Amino acid sequence: MRKVRTVLVDGWDRFSAADPGLLRLSSASTTVGSILVVLLVLALFDTPETLLVAGALSAMSASFAISDPRPRDQAVTLAWGLAVAAAVVTAGAELVTVRAAADVAFVLVIFFAVYARRYGPRGTGLGVIGFQLYFVSQFTHADPATLPRLYAVLVLAFASAAVARFGLVRATPERVLGRLGRAFRSRLAALVEAVAEVAELAGQAPAQSQAAAEAAADALRKRSARLHECALMIQARLEVSVPDEQTATLIEHRVAEAEIAAERLGRLVLRAHPSWTAGTPLSTEPADLPATQLLTRELRRLHALVLRNLYGPQPPGFHAARDELLGYRDGNHLPAAAPPVQDAFRAVGELSRAILGLRLALGYESENLPEAASEPAAVSTSTSTDAPAPTVAPAPGSTSTSTSTSDLEEELETEAACLQLQDPAASPTPPQTGLHRLTTRLACQVTAGSALAILGGELLSPQRWYWAVLTCWVVFMNTSSTGDILVKGYRRLAGTVIGVLAGAALAQVVGGDSRIAFALVIVCVFGMFYTAPLSYTLMSFFVTTMIGVLYSLLGIFSAGVLVLRIEETAVGAACGFLAATLVLPIQISRRTDIQLADVLDKLRLTLTLAVARLAAGPDGPFRGFPAPADALLDQDVVHATRGLDAALDTLRASVEPITHPASPLRARRRRARYVLGVLEGCAYHVRNLAAAAELSHGDPRFGPEPRLTPVGLRLDRNARVLAEFVRSEGKQAGRLASDPDVLIVFSSPAGPGPGRESEAESEAGAQTTDRVVAVPEGLIAWRVVSHLQRIDEALLGLARPLGLPHESSAEAATDPDTDTSPDSDPDNGAGPAAAPGAETAARDRAAANAR
Repeated sequence: MRKVRTVLVDGWDRFSAADPGLLRLSSASTTVGSILVVLLVLALFDTPETLLVAGALSAMSASFAISDPRPRDQAVTLAWGLAVAAAVVTAGAELVTVRAAADVAFVLVIFFAVYARRYGPRGTGLGVIGFQLYFVSQFTHADPATLPRLYAVLVLAFASAAVARFGLVRATPERVLGRLGRAFRSRLAALVEAVAEVAELAGQAPAQSQAAAEAAADALRKRSARLHECALMIQARLEVSVPDEQTATLIEHRVAEAEIAAERLGRLVLRAHPSWTAGTPLSTEPADLPATQLLTRELRRLHALVLRNLYGPQPPGFHAARDELLGYRDGNHLPAAAPPVQDAFRAVGELSRAILGLRLALGYESENLPEAASEPAAVSTSTSTDAPAPTVAPAPGSTSTSTSTSDLEEELETEAACLQLQDPAASPTPPQTGLHRLTTRLACQVTAGSALAILGGELLSPQRWYWAVLTCWVVFMNTSSTGDILVKGYRRLAGTVIGVLAGAALAQVVGGDSRIAFALVIVCVFGMFYTAPLSYTLMSFFVTTMIGVLYSLLGIFSAGVLVLRIEETAVGAACGFLAATLVLPIQISRRTDIQLADVLDKLRLTLTLAVARLAAGPDGPFRGFPAPADALLDQDVVHATRGLDAALDTLRASVEPITHPASPLRARRRRARYVLGVLEGCAYHVRNLAAAAELSHGDPRFGPEPRLTPVGLRLDRNARVLAEFVRSEGKQAGRLASDPDVLIVFSSPAGPGPGRESEAESEAGAQTTDRVVAVPEGLIAWRVVSHLQRIDEALLGLARPLGLPHESSAEAATDPDTDTSPDSDPDNGAGPAAAPGAETAARDRAAANAR
């Protein structure tokens, strides 16, 4: 029985991780539930099939159109939606005999439906309801005689949508946040498991094949990206899910810390064995094999700790095992191994600390843990075949004293008290008005495209013309440029062709049986809304299949009808693309330039925030930073990183038409992928800088480092120059500065600086130069220099693909064929050495690292 329960729990964890917050399941279940309720009630009154179809489509529209975050707002939008639905259905039925007037009314409905997007989720929802219900009136050929019964069906449909949303499938913001938290835990566990697999392969002898090494590293990167996606989803819902602003800010910070710690752990394990990223079979020094095997065992223990629910009471053994892992954070009982392997052990301790901080933020951890002293020293892992831990000698200079949990709790509480609630300053962009506003331009485009679609659709078929209009409408939904519309139209056409074949086959199975038909319709509706966020082609497939079944139910199915569906879809997609190209076009290049400038602005803000905090120390003033950095002390650096991540996700979605494999512009596609990769690398290093800045709060071992100020000012200037160059379309072409260099600034004429983490690193520097980098003092300062160097190289590397003039000394880092993404250089944790007073040697090393 216990094994069955374990299998069920593990399966549910995997399912919840694949659908964070169960958002897709909730959306599909709400829509299906509302349709089932309305069909059940209408069937009791022996309702004609035409009204059954109208009721099902109305309930579907009332369910998926509502996107307000709070239940109260959803209820208000649903009530207004009923009034809008009654109005448009009345117009459609009254004008059914006057075809020209009905077409004009449809075009007006479309214009106001798109224009209403400017009023937020409620305007968007009411616009969708207005369009869909007018379409329902045309699809069912409603006339004035059927209006009374159609009104009753509408009331029932909206009531069914309310019952399903607020009763059958109750997805409150608090519940969604809890589900997202469980999904975050599942994805965090999956990432730690992938790290453990990488370490296990590294610790095996003889070396594993190159294919196994590459597969394990690729799985680690994919799971890291999935964890980042889930963290952003949590951050987006904190505002409406947590009433206390201080708690929301604290949870946001703790989730970010756990994500960054897990991501860094994975990159350090890869860094511990450079052959993983060099494309060669894995090999490990024999002396490091025992330490690597111990690392694998500790990662398995950490996986067991994460896999156990982070959001509730824990079984015996949890706290004692976690305290042992926490000891690695301060260098306690580190094995005698290479510095990269020891860094991986420290990262294990940092992730354990992040888990403790997350439990404290959620209120699941008491301040005192008296039971920890009597707990066993380990928690059994899910793998019963793990070998006993090898005996590994401690590293020279390390101690066996573990940091107490109460000390860490005090440190975390001090950090929480230092958190600021102010939002980061937004970029000073003037509000758009008139035809410059995106919603207005889209409304004009959709209106023109729909008018063309009506004309082309009626030329193909006076009875089925609305399919072309529906396609034109849909390809404009959630799009912002001509390229988006082209890609979406292509996907809809592909899904329609496949759906026609499936609909023809299912129509033969139905054979006029209404029960089978409605059962298949329910399946198609569920598939439509469950797959919509994943694949628009799949959604179009389910839509077309559902239409084929509905036509079979209405007795008007034929192969010619489905072929006509393909033709009307092609006409609608073509009309939409034509309108987007000719009517107030929004070029994808201009749209992506705007978003790229926004990413660079947010990168500049977050970078300046982090560097200013690190330069000034926990309590010092920000000296030397220009406005708007004067007021940076009041800003939240972690929240700023989330703004950067959100802007980067928007840019990634916008450049999809360019980076799509079917794009014929190969040079442009390659350049877009390079720029996106560089920005993703910047975001990774900036997140780590932000984490370092947050750790400086309440940590007396981390003091101010004024030498960071000139470097921060130069990086701030370079980010500003890039943003202004992109925003002005190349008219404001400043020059990127390459001085002072990060490595040169932190050079000193002596031996290793006090912040050095290992003797091996100092020896490596002494072999190549008489001057080594003296990094700032403190626990995490050695990471700061490395991340600053990577950001410096990345910003300089953006000059050539963007067409910005740059200094000749920076050309080594600006080759678009180089890979400056975080995958190419996993968390270079030590401050590198610089040549004796020679900037050229530092530049050569920067170019080598970039490649």
